This record gives sequence, structure tokens and C-alpha cells, in this order.
Amino acid sequence: MNTIHIIFFIFAFLSSYTFHAISSANDFCVADLSLKTLTGYSCKPEANVTVDDFVFSGLVEGKPVAPFNSGLTAATVENLPGLNGLDIAAARIDMGVNGTVPLHYHPESSELLIIVEGEVTVGFITPQKAYVKTLKPSDVIVLPKGQLHFVINSGAGKAVIYGALSSSSPTVHVTDFLLFGNDLSTSIIAQTTLLDVSQIEKLKAVFGGSG
Repeated sequence: MNTIHIIFFIFAFLSSYTFHAISSANDFCVADLSLKTLTGYSCKPEANVTVDDFVFSGLVEGKPVAPFNSGLTAATVENLPGLNGLDIAAARIDMGVNGTVPLHYHPESSELLIIVEGEVTVGFITPQKAYVKTLKPSDVIVLPKGQLHFVINSGAGKAVIYGALSSSSPTVHVTDFLLFGNDLSTSIIAQTTLLDVSQIEKLKAVFGGSG
């Protein structure tokens, strides 16, 4: 082995060792929920970390929420501090008959849905096309980041779905609340959506909007 090969081998070995040492030192950063910054949560001192920081026991059936007849529970960094910095979260959706998950999107995360019980119709929308599929237990669908999407219980009974999102604290923007749950004036909504004023007022009454 000549000198150049030896130098290259040593450099590659040291680089690998350095990278491994750095990654090992940063394998996790359990959130200190009392120290939130603009970029997330600070790390809890390792001496204060326990196994309970990596466990969440609340992914149970969610209470149905009107008017959608669907319930949601989620494991995010806020209730599972060990998720901090790992870019993943979990959710469970329980849908009653005719239940829906309304049009919404996650600006920073994609979503994977696994159908466990029932039959659901799931879709996401781009400016060019709607991608819609009716799914049954064991089916899995991925919803790309930032795309408007929805879920409808299209079966005869209840439906149960488990999900994973590529953020430890995913943001959710629901179209109904964005349009009808704030103080944006009815006249502006009518002009920009072409909806009837009476329908807008009806929806504002449902979602708590004013104006």
C-alpha cells in the first residue's frame, strides 16, 4: 500500500469515526417542555431523562367532534418528549358512521395512513388533479407534504385509522376554520369564493366565525 493510499485510508477511518461519534452523541434530545424556543424545544439534561420520556399511553379512541363525527388522538413532542428532533409523530383517528376528516393540510409534514377497521375514502388535491381512493383494512396511503387532503367514512360502520407524520409537532390547517372560524368579513369571503352569503353565514355559525 503506497503513501497516498495509506493517507486516504486513515482520513476515511477518522472521518467515519468522527461522524459516528457525533451522531452517537446526538442520538436523541428529549424535549424540556418548559424551554420552548423559536425552533423547538431545548434538550432536557440527560441526567433527568427517564424511559417514560419515550413512552405515550394515550393513543386511545378519540371522542367524536361535531360536526365531523370523528375523533383524533395524537402522540407528538408535547406529550411524548422523546420525539423531539426525530421528525415523526403518530395519530389515531376514530370515525363514526358518515364521519369525516375535513379538508386540511400540514405545511411541514407528509402523512402515512394505515386503515385498521372499516372502509374510508381518502384523497389529496393538487391544482391539476384530485387523487382519491377507497381503502379497506391493511391498506396504506401516503399524503404528500402541504397537499390539501381529507378522509370520509364511506363504510356501513365505524372506521379506525392509524397515522404517522414526518414532524414531531405537526401543524394542522383546517380549511373550514380558516374560512369560517375567524373574523374575515362575509362580503370578502363571498367575493373570493363565490359562495352565497346565506351559506357563509350558516357556516360561520357552525365554526364560530364573525364579521
